[in-house]
Amino acid sequence: MSARFVIEPLAKAHKRADFTCGNERIDRYFRETVSHDVKRKYATCFVAREIATDRVAGFDTLSSSNVPLTDVPESLAKKLPRYPTVPTVRIGWLGRHSDYAEQGLGEALLFDAVKTVATAPIGAHAIFADAIDDQAAAFYAAFGFTPLVRRPRTLYLPVATALRLLSP
Repeated sequence: MSARFVIEPLAKAHKRADFTCGNERIDRYFRETVSHDVKRKYATCFVAREIATDRVAGFDTLSSSNVPLTDVPESLAKKLPRYPTVPTVRIGWLGRHSDYAEQGLGEALLFDAVKTVATAPIGAHAIFADAIDDQAAAFYAAFGFTPLVRRPRTLYLPVATALRLLSP
């Protein structure tokens, strides 16, 4: 992604009414619900804003979470302490305005979210992503996320792996 966009926390100045990514559930959440989740501290929302126009080009949300150890793929679970849950951060929503398709903006939002989590001064073993459909699941899988055993649209990336992805 070029200097054409800046990724920043959601603010009242961000105009969300005309946001459309092609998925009505994502559009409705971003237009109507995300500010409530931010206010209640359920999520933090980051917005990709086009610098020249101030137009919202995309967004993602991050929330603290956990997942039962029994849901983590065995190859990863065997390396973890035997606590009942694994501390995580969840990418709950990620959307890119359809006008900005094929410009790498979805990938830039994902990498920004991964960097935010991987460099945060708080314990989290993994980053989880809730894929809204099979296409979104394939998007996350292309970046090394692994589906959970019982929930294939919930994908998992250890923070240690994320740090390696971010290194040049």
